[in-house]
Amino acid sequence: MATATYTPRMKERYLELRPQLQEELGLSSIMQVPEIAKITLNMGVGDAKTDAKALDAAIEELTIIAGQRAQVRKARKSIASFKLREGMAVGARVTLRGARMYEFLDRLVSIALPRIRDFRGLNPDSFDGRGNYSLGIKEQIIFPEIDYDSVPAIRGLDIAITTTAETDEQARALLRALGLPFATERRDS
Repeated sequence: MATATYTPRMKERYLELRPQLQEELGLSSIMQVPEIAKITLNMGVGDAKTDAKALDAAIEELTIIAGQRAQVRKARKSIASFKLREGMAVGARVTLRGARMYEFLDRLVSIALPRIRDFRGLNPDSFDGRGNYSLGIKEQIIFPEIDYDSVPAIRGLDIAITTTAETDEQARALLRALGLPFATERRDS
């Protein structure tokens, strides 16, 4: 019995755009074209030190959003002013690679980002200098997988997109080609 191989829609789009990106970036080999290596989702839960159910809810929500079990993050050192001890659970994270990564990116671009209130595009200055992009989301309820009525608290999450790009310009070209809507004008904070 033959098994059908599944390729995520966003990966197919990337494979189609690869030659155009090579030409646009002036690269000599198709293997130099940047690609997405991983996407990391991180949700800090400050309430976890007093309310264990908050951490469980955060882990469940992150697991639903990512489609992969979230990992508990523990404090690395004690900070007395925050009443934090080393080893206390302070958040959750998920690292996505492969097909799940492309599926999440597709849902983020086509479904979740358009649901953000007063969305004017992603900040084009959030690159780290090595071709990686980070964005923060204030409400986890923009993802359609999350049932709005069963959410105990609105929490934000950080999304870090790690690419193989050598410069921020290459990464910006890659992410723009994949459909991330960057703001055209710079925002004044």
